Formats: sequence, structure tokens, C-alpha cells
Amino acid sequence: MAKGKGKKKTAPGDVATNRQARHRFTLLDTYEAGIVLRGTEVKALRNGGATLKDAYATVRDGEVWLHHLHIPPYAPAYHDNHEPERDRKLLLHRREIEKLVGTTKERGLTLVPMRLYFKGPKAKVEIALAQGKDRFDKRESIKAREMGRDMQRALRDAERH
Repeated sequence: MAKGKGKKKTAPGDVATNRQARHRFTLLDTYEAGIVLRGTEVKALRNGGATLKDAYATVRDGEVWLHHLHIPPYAPAYHDNHEPERDRKLLLHRREIEKLVGTTKERGLTLVPMRLYFKGPKAKVEIALAQGKDRFDKRESIKAREMGRDMQRALRDAERH
């Protein structure tokens, strides 16, 4: 019997996850980056509701910037609130930034945020170096996943009998 189709929850420590990224992109490498936030943004993140779906990162002037991350306004801070989709600076080591500059320019790869979470008192973003999938690649990955499920189901049924 099919289970109820409710909204899937994020992992316990996560504020937001980009669930479509694995479907749209082939992920090659991941990095953990700090994120520069304002006070109302931190409070709004702790309340939840951030959206990573259309977000992406770019390297500009030796710095990594996160674009289109939506953090909803913090209701109690009516006058001193932040812009919901402003560009936010990511904090990475210099070597990591230089590596990202080389790979994104050479091979045409993109930087996709995978999840947003708190590590202690600090907000962190996991970004992935990714290559876009074609429609054919998406169908192949779905087919491989379905075949894997069918094999697991057949093995489980064989063990029962």
C-alpha cells in the first residue's frame, strides 16, 4: 500500500536542503562554507523557511557569493529587516577558492548549494561543484534507481521464501 504523500522533512540539524540538485546535476565535489549573515537573517533561519531551490554560487573578485537564497523576513524586526534574496558572501579558505576558480572556468561547472545548517552557533552552507544533466541523463539515473529498487525487492522476497 502506498504511503501518504506528505512534504519530506529535512535532516534534524538542517535549516534547508536542495532536494532537486541531485536530479538536475551530477555532483562532483562538496565544500563546507561559512556564510555572512545579518542578525535578522540568523533569527529568521532559526525559525526555518529558507529556500535553496533556485540558489547558485559564483566566484567574483576572489570571493564566493551565494545568489537567490531566499531567507524570509523576521517578523518581529519590522523596521530593521533584511532583503530576502540579497547576495551573501561565503567564507572559504583561499586554496579552496582558487581551486573553484580554476574548475568553474575550465570545465564549465557550476556551484550549487546543497544544504543550509547550523554547526554550533554558526550557519554553514554545503556547496557542491556540479555539472548539469541532460534530459537523457536524468532518465538514465531514474532507470538505474528503479532497477536497484527492483533488485533489492527481489532479494528481500527471495530471502522470505
